[in-house]
Amino acid sequence: MSAADRSEASSQLNGADRTVGQLFAAATADLSTLVHDEIALAKAEITKDVKRGLFGGVAGALAAVIALASVPVLSFALAYGIHDLGGSSGITFGWSLTIVGVLYLLLAAAAGLLAFRYFKKLSPPDRTIATTKATVDVLKNAKPHPAPPLTADGHKILLP
Repeated sequence: MSAADRSEASSQLNGADRTVGQLFAAATADLSTLVHDEIALAKAEITKDVKRGLFGGVAGALAAVIALASVPVLSFALAYGIHDLGGSSGITFGWSLTIVGVLYLLLAAAAGLLAFRYFKKLSPPDRTIATTKATVDVLKNAKPHPAPPLTADGHKILLP
């Protein structure tokens, strides 16, 4: 039963005509709707952060794959290329390897910064926390109404 249906049903019955069972059922339905809405809000907020975390994790994994899988093969190929191109200028093979190593460190740093940027956008579900705290405060301050006095045979005494 949606909130609109409950509102319509409650407008048809005034407070004096509703039984304790109907009042309890309405309160239970309202509390159930509130809990479902809080869960839906939490899911929406957390889904956004999970996607950001996933993209950051993929970027970090990509940086690791680049750093581990391609470094040995491409390093030697690039170092030999630099050595051959700079042969007349005196670039030794050792300097060629150093240049390649620095290039790969810069590439890994760029991928690491990309991952950091995605992880930095993660945040707790602030709206869910705030509304849940407000709900708890309302429920803490709610005071139950005392039951009406009963006669000896168990019937309620109606007070004016």
